Amino acid sequence: MKKQKVQDQSVDRLFAVVVTALTLVGLAVLSSASAVVSYERFGHNNYYFFRQLIFAAVGFFAMFVMSRIDYHFWRRWSRPLMFLILAGLALVLVPSLGVAPGAARSWFQVGSFFIQPSEFAKLILIFYFASWFERKKGAEGNFWFGVLPPLLVAGVAILLTAAQPDIGTAAILSAAVLLLFFAADVKYTYLGVFAGAGIGSLWLAIKLAPYRSARILTFLNPSVDPQGIGYHINQALLAIGSGGLWGYGFGASRQKYSYLPEVIGDSIFAVMAEELGFLRVAAVVLLFGLFVWAGLRIAKYAPDRFGQLTAIGITVWLGLQSLVNIGSITGLLPLTGLTLPFISYGGSSLIVALAAAGVLLNISRQRL
Repeated sequence: MKKQKVQDQSVDRLFAVVVTALTLVGLAVLSSASAVVSYERFGHNNYYFFRQLIFAAVGFFAMFVMSRIDYHFWRRWSRPLMFLILAGLALVLVPSLGVAPGAARSWFQVGSFFIQPSEFAKLILIFYFASWFERKKGAEGNFWFGVLPPLLVAGVAILLTAAQPDIGTAAILSAAVLLLFFAADVKYTYLGVFAGAGIGSLWLAIKLAPYRSARILTFLNPSVDPQGIGYHINQALLAIGSGGLWGYGFGASRQKYSYLPEVIGDSIFAVMAEELGFLRVAAVVLLFGLFVWAGLRIAKYAPDRFGQLTAIGITVWLGLQSLVNIGSITGLLPLTGLTLPFISYGGSSLIVALAAAGVLLNISRQRL
């Protein structure tokens, strides 16, 4: 019997609980991980924590609003938003407009706050692809009219992100695009060509930047230059290993005392493992697994192709970024600089991730 669309159902409660739990865990861990660096830079322990509280409040409000807006609204606005974010990715490269607090020129500064266009690009690119492949259903086998146009748009976004340079985010965008092509039933021949081109571009990016080559060498042999390029991963592994099963206890990390780089960014998982121990961190990893499972379940019961592809895209993006962050900080993958969704410090990343979760909740409200 054919399933009928049911309007105004309740949202997927499991998904909402998982997202809320991950964000609250992130706030708790950040309150400890950021204490030392906050004091060193600003004279009090809670500077970054209070800012993250503001970001979380804005993010939860965005999640609520997005859960109430019919997700088909984003189908209508996907093209204007895509061109707007491409303009943002281009303008951030202009020295007089974009700022580079770290190694990459990835932010606009508005007062004391920083806005990162590439974080918004992840969600908007998913809207654009989902809209395109719904409108062009049946044209997935036509390279020139069904596949090439969105590929060119994605290519511009990825190249502008890589030019910042932010290779980690560019790689996540590339992987999300490839998986969306797969979900849209694009021919395997095209997928193979795209994957090959992506791997070739990544190899070229590594060869052109010595520090990226050094990261690969350090991944293969962490003992190489332990006080230089290998310092970061060695300190991260030390933090994770010293936590044991139960950890030193909340707030008792030793590595956060200026030993471990990026304690509130891509290294926060190591601090969490040091303080909470393997068993509790395994529970957090399980939450990310539940996030992916619940997100794909929402995609399975989405009422139309746009909802299905949007749900797949959001779930793959956040799930894959979590996997890469945890894999890199545990030595299973090369270091990428990617943050851990819902956990790491960052306004743009947290607000956009919670807004994306709100989109999934709206799709679940209209499930079959």
